[in-house]
Amino acid sequence: MTQTTVLNASAEAIALEDRYGAHNYHPLPVVLAKGEGVYLYSPEGKQYFDFLSAYSAVNQGHCHPKIIHALIEQAQTLTLTSRAFYNNRLGVAEKYITEYFGYDKVLMMNSGAEANETALKLARKWGYEKKGIGGNQAIIVAVEGNFHGRTLGVISASTDPSSTGNFGPFLPGYEIVPYGDLAALENILENPNVCSVWLEPIQGEAGVYMPPAGYLKAVEQLCKAKNVLLMIDEVQTGIARTGKMLASDHEDVRPDVLILGKAISGGVLPVSAVLADDEIMLCIKPGQHGSTFGGNPLSCVVAVAALQVVKEENLVENAEKMGIIFRQKMVELQAKCPHLITLVRGRGLLNAVVINDTEESETAWNICVNLAENGLLAKPTHGNIIRFAPPLVITEAQLNECCTIIENVFLAFEK
Repeated sequence: MTQTTVLNASAEAIALEDRYGAHNYHPLPVVLAKGEGVYLYSPEGKQYFDFLSAYSAVNQGHCHPKIIHALIEQAQTLTLTSRAFYNNRLGVAEKYITEYFGYDKVLMMNSGAEANETALKLARKWGYEKKGIGGNQAIIVAVEGNFHGRTLGVISASTDPSSTGNFGPFLPGYEIVPYGDLAALENILENPNVCSVWLEPIQGEAGVYMPPAGYLKAVEQLCKAKNVLLMIDEVQTGIARTGKMLASDHEDVRPDVLILGKAISGGVLPVSAVLADDEIMLCIKPGQHGSTFGGNPLSCVVAVAALQVVKEENLVENAEKMGIIFRQKMVELQAKCPHLITLVRGRGLLNAVVINDTEESETAWNICVNLAENGLLAKPTHGNIIRFAPPLVITEAQLNECCTIIENVFLAFEK
């Protein structure tokens, strides 16, 4: 490769995506060609700290050697059989995952959106066959500000205009209540046709929006009292991200249906999972749900390796410790930037800084562009909120270096 080719690699990559790809994303003007641990690199060799972690899919760090070794070894043996046959990796992975999270059964899929669709179908099936709801009358309660993916079944419960605009008509059978509002939820649960409550323990895409303390536990108790399934989407918040294995663990909540994705594979390939006990999971019979790639041997081996890394490297504990340090530094920065920073919030290494501006403003975007120029990658959400979510393998020394970059950029904007 010539020097000219290297110098033009990023510009060419952006031009190719713009010319031949659908315009369904608005990326920062950064091209990435390599990843290792907490670092990403451009084709020209510029190094960045990754503070997005592919929306928390890369909790174990980029290209973790153990996960990549498992991938390569299995890829040379068997990658896909479909579920028309048994394979020698699925049962092993199912046993490991169910014991890891404490459920009777797991149904493995690919993307987080697929896992959420699976949970929605499972909840309705349980509602008809176990709770005795009349045909086509089941109601699933979702909350305002939710984000569970972009499939039609999922966005039918969305309150985000960017997810719903001109994509209707939508699926019926949803009721929406404010996130964190127990009185509104209790009122809607009086309807005997409600089969499940479906929510995130922390709303990541909404800007790391956290419910009031005790909310999740109270929701769990309401669901038990009304014979309603509690479905918790931990696709972004799970796998050690918030300083617990699951964000729902912070309130000692055990959902009836647990939805996982992203970091369950360490960002190596698409894997997702829905976990539930037998009474719920066995409502789905052969031929009623599935996926050609769901539970393939390659993803099974990768998922087990990725989950092993979380425990072997104490990523839960590291996320908790580094998160406390990070938020303290951001609170100190807020005091230095009173006209720029409105709020700092988060848990573990899922954190957000709210910019004192409107959602339509470009301030947060411009800050992220400047952060990238200084070697740190983050992305705004909802216009004026910046998420900070590095891989959970980050060290204190690396974190301090990153906080210095963030502080310098924010101070420049404050002036």
